[in-house]
Amino acid sequence: MASFDIVSKVDPQVMDNAVNVARKEIMNRYDFRDTKGSLEYDKKASEVKIVMENDMRVQHAEDVLMSKMVKQGLDATALDFSKEAYQSGAMVKKDIKVKAGIDKESSKKIMKLIKDSKVKVSAAIMDETIRVTGKKIDDLQQIIAVLRGNSEEIGMPLQFVNMKS
Repeated sequence: MASFDIVSKVDPQVMDNAVNVARKEIMNRYDFRDTKGSLEYDKKASEVKIVMENDMRVQHAEDVLMSKMVKQGLDATALDFSKEAYQSGAMVKKDIKVKAGIDKESSKKIMKLIKDSKVKVSAAIMDETIRVTGKKIDDLQQIIAVLRGNSEEIGMPLQFVNMKS
């Protein structure tokens, strides 16, 4: 039986590189001149912390970060922008969580897409991964194509690992 795993993860070193490049650009940009803010990545908590003087600069820092993530080969949908920026003294802070693992809601969407494809494979949810097994590798590649084609519907970056035949 051939199988592969579906996971969603972000390489912390590549993410750290993207944050460092974004921080350098922010320091050199004219519209951020004399900014007392910061942009940091906490690997253990897996979140990006933005501290700026106002909401507008927080938005621009987010845009710079997303563009640098794309240039580093990371999917910008791995960031969770659901938390709002909050005031802390004279500064505005925003904590952006970096998504890791497939949550229950997304795994249900993936399972539904696999079942709706009518390909003869079986899928099983294992914590934050999904294992797909089938008799032929062609069937598994068909499932990968279906999931890549519907990536907007899933709403998170997916990686396909541990392909075994």
